[in-house]
Amino acid sequence: MGVTKKEKFNQEQNEIATVAKVFAHPARIAIIQQLFKLNACVCGDLVNEIGLAQPTISQHLKELKNLGIIKGEVEGTSVCYCINDEVWNKTKKLLVNFLNQNIHSEKNCC
Repeated sequence: MGVTKKEKFNQEQNEIATVAKVFAHPARIAIIQQLFKLNACVCGDLVNEIGLAQPTISQHLKELKNLGIIKGEVEGTSVCYCINDEVWNKTKKLLVNFLNQNIHSEKNCC
């Protein structure tokens, strides 16, 4: 979706699309699941746990951080990542509201 076309849609539609795009890669889902599983800031363990190269993990972490779903803090020579609770809860609410839409029609569509 080009930048100029985003203005044709409302803020919520653009937010849902952005979240869906970031969540569309299984490596990012695995990273999020690992961060929840460990329930702590993670520094470098993701390469061994997920089985992808460090540059690949770094690229996926960058996408998750750009969305704000994770946050990172510098500790010595490494960056430690964890789930950003505030953004996670906002994102969860956004997706739940979207996915909880119900069809209110008594007739079949097709």
